[in-house]
Amino acid sequence: METGHPSGESGPRASGMLTVYLLLLLVVPSNLTVVGLGSYGRPSMLWGLVLLGWWVLWRLQGGVMHSARHHQWTRIAMSLLVMVILVSFAHAMLRGQPADQISPALSALVRTASWSGVLLVAMDGLGGVDDVVRLVRRLVVLTGLVAALGLAQFLTQRPMLSWTALLPGFEAGADDFASRGVFARAVGTATHPLEFAAVVVGMLPMAVTAATTGGFRGGRPPRIRWWIPAAVAVVVALVSVSRSAIIGLVVAILASMPGMPVRARRIMGVSAVLAAAGVAVAVPGMASTVIGLFSGASEDPSTVSRTAALERVPEFLSASPLLGAGFGTFLPRYYIFDNQWALTLVELGVTGAVALAGVFAAAGWSAVVAARGLDPTGASVARAAAACLLTLAVLYAFFDALGFPMPAGLLFLVAGVCAALYRMSTPPGGSRRRDVDMNLHVRDST
Repeated sequence: METGHPSGESGPRASGMLTVYLLLLLVVPSNLTVVGLGSYGRPSMLWGLVLLGWWVLWRLQGGVMHSARHHQWTRIAMSLLVMVILVSFAHAMLRGQPADQISPALSALVRTASWSGVLLVAMDGLGGVDDVVRLVRRLVVLTGLVAALGLAQFLTQRPMLSWTALLPGFEAGADDFASRGVFARAVGTATHPLEFAAVVVGMLPMAVTAATTGGFRGGRPPRIRWWIPAAVAVVVALVSVSRSAIIGLVVAILASMPGMPVRARRIMGVSAVLAAAGVAVAVPGMASTVIGLFSGASEDPSTVSRTAALERVPEFLSASPLLGAGFGTFLPRYYIFDNQWALTLVELGVTGAVALAGVFAAAGWSAVVAARGLDPTGASVARAAAACLLTLAVLYAFFDALGFPMPAGLLFLVAGVCAALYRMSTPPGGSRRRDVDMNLHVRDST
């Protein structure tokens, strides 16, 4: 059930503004920045700041979305996370920091403001289920395009993005287009294979739901074109030569199934098995390489590094267990965790790790609850968004995700969508309560 727009009809405008953000986040390569701005010059981050300013002006002008809900738990969780980041920053600066850690800490604050703008505009600006559907359909299409580029990179063993260095006003940083064994590790428009995996696999539940619902069009038969993004994402994950991507793929598929019809679950399960078998046959050596990734995981340098990192968390946390070292101040020269949860614990302490987990939990819970009070279309989007959050939460354990623009931006965008759907949904007994209130109003008037 949709709620009305506030004065000014901000819903369609919010959808368009967030679409621009998606284009800058997923289409513009992550290593591309505005000349002279350095880490502050990523187009998606700058647009997130524009979104924050737009939201502030909208609220100052009296803009507010109607809601049958009394509390917006995602807003509370995000507010707590921002508060912890600010207090941790102040605590770190008062302790004194080396000169080369101050700029990363300030950059982290700017990134936090940008993420807040994305979440707030999605949460408060999307006016109805149609606005959400319009936005997530564009997200699915863009995810499919990023996956297709990654597949082309795998096949050609070339990054195919060298032309971006010629764009006026921009400068391209280094990317991590490399190989594992004889296979190229695709990055799409990301700077690292794991960032690419977080986009393709993390948004797979949205693509799968779009495929099984005909592009989130309730009552219409599925169309082949909506299966393409999901199919390409699955294939590119299977050839990613990445344990993290394979684990994320399994989580994404399992998380997507509860919201599917029984027939769609069977089709999805069979299709996944056939895709894995097809990749094994079509790409000689891929099956043995992937099996080797898991069978020899205990001796793999990256696995050994991650395990050793967890053992050192108490050592780095001991100086400030509650507030941590300060967001953005724990540089790679100290240690590389390859685990956002561990890094958050070190940088923001126990309170920060709990606050970040709270954003995931509050947004996911909001989506699950919203699915019970929306029409079938809205419910399918809500369940898919919750599955995306679960997949991202797992993938965050395999790399420092908040240090990369794509997985961080997608987290707060999807969390905002979950919060928007929660606002649009009708609580249990909501219709009855409105009828009682109306009857009381009529009786008082007479």
